[in-house]
Amino acid sequence: MPIPFLRPTPCRLSGLADGLREIEDSGTFSNFGPVNTRFEARLLAERFEGTGSVLTVNNATIGLMMAIRAAVGADPSGTRRYALMPSFTFAATAHAAIWCGLTPLFCDIDPDTWMPCLESLERLLHLYRDQIAVMVPCATFGANLDLRAYARLSAQWGIPVVVDAAASLGALDPDGRPFAAGAPFPVVFSMHATKTFAVGEGGFVYADDPALVATLREMANFGFGQPRSATMLGINGKLSEVMALLALAKLDEFDAVLQRRGQLEALYRAQLPGWTFQAATGLRHAAPFVAVLPPAHVARTTAREALSRREIGSGAYFSPHLAEQPYFQSTAVAGALRHTAAVARRIVALPIADTMTEAEVAEVCDVLHAVEAAAPTRGMRPAAALAGAVN
Repeated sequence: MPIPFLRPTPCRLSGLADGLREIEDSGTFSNFGPVNTRFEARLLAERFEGTGSVLTVNNATIGLMMAIRAAVGADPSGTRRYALMPSFTFAATAHAAIWCGLTPLFCDIDPDTWMPCLESLERLLHLYRDQIAVMVPCATFGANLDLRAYARLSAQWGIPVVVDAAASLGALDPDGRPFAAGAPFPVVFSMHATKTFAVGEGGFVYADDPALVATLREMANFGFGQPRSATMLGINGKLSEVMALLALAKLDEFDAVLQRRGQLEALYRAQLPGWTFQAATGLRHAAPFVAVLPPAHVARTTAREALSRREIGSGAYFSPHLAEQPYFQSTAVAGALRHTAAVARRIVALPIADTMTEAEVAEVCDVLHAVEAAAPTRGMRPAAALAGAVN
């Protein structure tokens, strides 16, 4: 049987007939209606320890755009023009900054965690200083980003922070707390069908700052304050009641989803000892897939072609990285990206899904073991040199 790379499992609308009738009877289909309000309240209580505030949005890209715009405000002088972010991320991060009139400034990643390298980031802060309007770090592949480090940098440099944590809902930090709980700046999550918290479409912004989230709520409703009149720059960023209903249903099963995916990821790690996995940065990460680097003597194309012949899907996130993509080559600025380039040219994303079985993980690993065994090893450099190629 084929094993698809992505196997989205949003809750079935056909099983939510009572909730759909409730929406129809209410006559409210959007505009932060009662279903959406219930979802926001449960999300805050169950996933952020009841602290701070949550705003749903119709997709995470809109959430990033609004959060970045609110963070930087208007800059008539035009001197603060850069959004500092990793090149190893999804295009939406850079697009959101550009929509806000900013130029992406790409930093390198840490070779182990694959998240922004603080040394690279600080070099760019020193180099560009007052030209940087906002820092937009990314919690790569559902991991835990060290938010305390960015709070420190923000205070030191006087530069606001907006976090792209698209896939990280459900991650636990090193102390076992929900990732982002208590974050002093906006953290943006996705509810796209391909994420671990698979709803279909949508997202939300969390911050331990109810006043900030209230401002974003007005912005998401065309900038309307009270009375119904635009008091700020606005956009239509509202989540529909139907999507909120699906999100509520997903919350009911989310702990089981996280547990199952964690078990499958652990199997991959146990069965692929010669492959390099993303370094753990907390007690749990909310993997949308399992990303690995093949052993140095195994070509990525060979591994992916072998998987494809067995009807097993795979991906290559984020490859090419943003600085290699044509649009961003003409619109962005990059620092040195040695680690980014090394990881991006080797990375393979392996399938994981709520309904995946242990036998399917074993089948994927069997194919990769065969590729590893068949790959020529003559002329390999010493292990220390190979580590240097990635590090």
